[in-house]
Amino acid sequence: MSDLKQIFKNNIDWVNSIRAENKDFFKSLVEQQQPDYLWIGCSDSRVPANQLMGLMPGDVFVHRNVANMVVHADFNTLAVIHYAVEYLKVKHIIVCGHYHCGGVRCALTDEKFGIVDSWLQHIKDVKRLHKDELSTLEGQAKEDRLCELNAMEQVYNVSKSPPVLEAWEKGQELHIHSWIYSIGDGKIKKLQEAVSGPIEE
Repeated sequence: MSDLKQIFKNNIDWVNSIRAENKDFFKSLVEQQQPDYLWIGCSDSRVPANQLMGLMPGDVFVHRNVANMVVHADFNTLAVIHYAVEYLKVKHIIVCGHYHCGGVRCALTDEKFGIVDSWLQHIKDVKRLHKDELSTLEGQAKEDRLCELNAMEQVYNVSKSPPVLEAWEKGQELHIHSWIYSIGDGKIKKLQEAVSGPIEE
């Protein structure tokens, strides 16, 4: 059986297992989505948002890109945040980085990788902002710390996005979290306390 045929078989097996627990599950998904969470994570295939949080389809609105970045000029990410905050009324935005992130690893080198270099420059900016701390670390410890710092910096960027500022101005409940996921043991760790209002400059 080809890999693609196996995927279709896996899909049917999954559908049947879900229906065995709740025969109306898919019908309820069609009617609406009301997730409490927006997940901004990495495109890495080893980081499946719903599964690692133990949540079902419909529970999490998901946006992924290389190294879980929130770039002020990236209208794709801003559109996702706007839709999640304004229309879905999510209560939590989670920026989750992960250890052994290829994007972060590439940003720590001086190698050229082509078109992705423009994207990696945003991670290099994070590296520059925290150069004193990172200069005290080497090898995997340095890479791991940059993964953490990158997730925390993206929380700052989320907090400065127009949809989020407008929501807080209207008194909407909204909390922004920075997490890190360990591929090695499957565990999530909180990096800092949630941001629940405008950050003072």
